Amino acid sequence: MRRVLAVALVLVALWVGGASAGVAGVAAIGITVSDLDRSVAFYTKVLGFERDGAIVDAIGEPYETLYDVFPARLRRARLRLGDERIELTEWVTPAGRPAPEVSRSNDRWFQHVAIVVRDMDAAYERVAKARVRHVSPEPQRLPDWNPNAGGIRAFYFRDPDGHPLELIWFPPGKGDPRWQQRTRRLFLGIDHTAIAVADTDASLAFYRDRLGMRVAGESENWGTEQARLNAVRGAHLRITGLRAASGPGIELLEYLEPKTGRPAPGDVGPSDLVYWETRLVADDEATLAALGTPVPVPGRALGFGEAARLTDPDGHHLEVVTP
Repeated sequence: MRRVLAVALVLVALWVGGASAGVAGVAAIGITVSDLDRSVAFYTKVLGFERDGAIVDAIGEPYETLYDVFPARLRRARLRLGDERIELTEWVTPAGRPAPEVSRSNDRWFQHVAIVVRDMDAAYERVAKARVRHVSPEPQRLPDWNPNAGGIRAFYFRDPDGHPLELIWFPPGKGDPRWQQRTRRLFLGIDHTAIAVADTDASLAFYRDRLGMRVAGESENWGTEQARLNAVRGAHLRITGLRAASGPGIELLEYLEPKTGRPAPGDVGPSDLVYWETRLVADDEATLAALGTPVPVPGRALGFGEAARLTDPDGHHLEVVTP
């Protein structure tokens, strides 16, 4: 009875936007890949990530229950860049579907991670030598008329499976102050993961009011540079940055123009290559239970004891775990 009452109280706090309940941090960004060894080599050798532990080989009923797939066998590598982490997962079974041949930045299955660099020209030269697939024709400098984004340089490209990634450089006075610290490292960390959304207000009701994240910044971006960055002609975006107490941010990208972005397919599964999953850490066990049905993971094999999976209003996937 006490547990039921605690869960009910957490639900009330979440839905009224109480800052004391919700998620404590963004722990990792998960990406489904077709060849784990190839992807690990790309992220470590080209983008400066480091291995964070051994590759996990997970099989059996707990993962079938957690991810709603059958039969389940997966291989997962955790990689670190600065203080942030990504997780690459190859599904041995079931086999997943390839990403759509034509996938645009305003399609609402779009998600990327923004990798902060010390020197944009050097970073671009590094990825260009690796013959990455360009999305942007070259790094773009956002114009000074935009008070929140002016002077930022950014470049979109794709990993070996076609997942979109971003290099981003912040001028002094913009972004987290830690990105201005003196270092010899070229690739510094992950500032945020960005997701395309249909309606910012609906997304805020989910991420801010339900999960307890805070709005950390807003911007409205348009013009030639923005269109070339996203490879979307006439791009005009409402951008809203969200933060928890720790970890990278979640950035909402609502395309005010053009309104041609396609909704995410409703049947995307964890083994499909278009699948991303953002892992959040719940404040406590009661919060986790209020958000979904927790599934135990034996021996914390995936780095957590139990997890509940959610989808946001646009179908982006999240995994909420206990501390």
